[in-house]
Amino acid sequence: MAQKSPVTVAHGDGIGPEIMDAVLKILDAAGAQLAIETIEIGEKVYKKGVPSGIEDKSWESLRRTQCFLKAPITTPQGGGFKSLNVTVRKSLALYANVRPCVSYHPYVRTTQPTMNMVIVRENEEDLYAGIEHQQTDNVVQCLKLISHTGSERIIRYAFEYARTNGRKKVTCISKDNIMKLTDGLFHKTFDRVAKEYPNIETNHLIVDIGAAKIAAAPHIFDVVVTENLYGDIISDIAAEVAGSVGLCGSSNIGKHGAMFEAIHGSAPDIAGKGIANPSGLLNAAVMMLQHLHQEKVAEKIHNAWLRTIEDGVHTGDIFNPQVSTQRAGTKEFAQAVIERLGEQPRYFKPVIFGEGGKMQLPEVAVPAAAVKKLEGVDIFLHWRGDAPIETLANQLKALSNSLKLSSIDSRGLLVWPQAAAQGESGDHWRCRFTAANDTAPVTHEQIIHLLQSISKAGLDFIKTENLYSFNGTRGFTVAQGQ
Repeated sequence: MAQKSPVTVAHGDGIGPEIMDAVLKILDAAGAQLAIETIEIGEKVYKKGVPSGIEDKSWESLRRTQCFLKAPITTPQGGGFKSLNVTVRKSLALYANVRPCVSYHPYVRTTQPTMNMVIVRENEEDLYAGIEHQQTDNVVQCLKLISHTGSERIIRYAFEYARTNGRKKVTCISKDNIMKLTDGLFHKTFDRVAKEYPNIETNHLIVDIGAAKIAAAPHIFDVVVTENLYGDIISDIAAEVAGSVGLCGSSNIGKHGAMFEAIHGSAPDIAGKGIANPSGLLNAAVMMLQHLHQEKVAEKIHNAWLRTIEDGVHTGDIFNPQVSTQRAGTKEFAQAVIERLGEQPRYFKPVIFGEGGKMQLPEVAVPAAAVKKLEGVDIFLHWRGDAPIETLANQLKALSNSLKLSSIDSRGLLVWPQAAAQGESGDHWRCRFTAANDTAPVTHEQIIHLLQSISKAGLDFIKTENLYSFNGTRGFTVAQGQ
């Protein structure tokens, strides 16, 4: 008998215990080789005073098994409670969120009967780093962080997923027409990695048109790779378009761990009624078996599930009198899948997992050190003067002895030396200082001296950002209208 794979299981809240029991029975009947450790997470743990919703002893299990099958949980209302999903993803460095979105026409209602796509979403950085500050009475900021390593890691994962699962095309989605450095880095990394996969078709879409096409024409996509925020949005669009959020499973993959879950919530309104659809969690468990290299068991379960859907055995959320033959509860649906283990679907194409071999994910190196040159500094001021902006500019020019005031903008729109447009007055100003002449280098000492002068003049600087070039290429953008 094959060695059992260690797995940490959490039954969760609401409908979680019901659907997890159903899924575990199917896994056992199919012959999955699992050594299960059970932990408690979610509402009960939150109410014990643990703000993360997970206790230290549960972390010990997760770090030991490195595999987590998680039912949905309920986060109590009110402040102070952290997102358990975000906590687990960040703590275990689960950088890749993978969500297949498939239409099961004609058995499940959908406007897109040929949809069969997989969204691979970067899971750790972007705006979800959660680095936010209120800077003035009027303005708050959220920092968008994109790295070479994070971009390459997720993009390589998407291409390897496509290769090993017989997928033919990978689409990159970003907004690099506006965010030329952050999203530009992501797009450039995609183009570079794509050259290593000449047999896979590639293209790139701006996120707004990409989201529109996912909603209107998802059949044109195969694998989509994107950043954290865009991935969050378009994966929910895709799941809704597919026909039922209740059917979708999701995986979160990292170098030293993985988490598998349904994408729906704990649905406390139907908890205990025995009517919840276990399909989302079951499909997540199928992804888990693939991750654990139990592909044959995964195939057996998924093909039996497809046959069950074909035979019209449906839970209430997808029940349709025109095609459904039985309105099944949670236990009845699980039993129907068990009875069909070993059978193949007749309408849907039977699945074959891992046909392209195992994924090859090399270590991603930090880029080689560049020639880095300090070109200037952006100093952000909280200033609410009643005088024209020229008054502030003249004051700053008088304070800057060794550096030159080059421009002032308000939230990215140039207002000095020549206003790009007539905008509203504000209290948040980015003041850019550069070298006084082309031959003079900019130093940290000059910036410190300038900040001291600004402070002594009674001006409130709220943030500084040094301006660098890397190998002669400017590493900062200019204001709109500049």
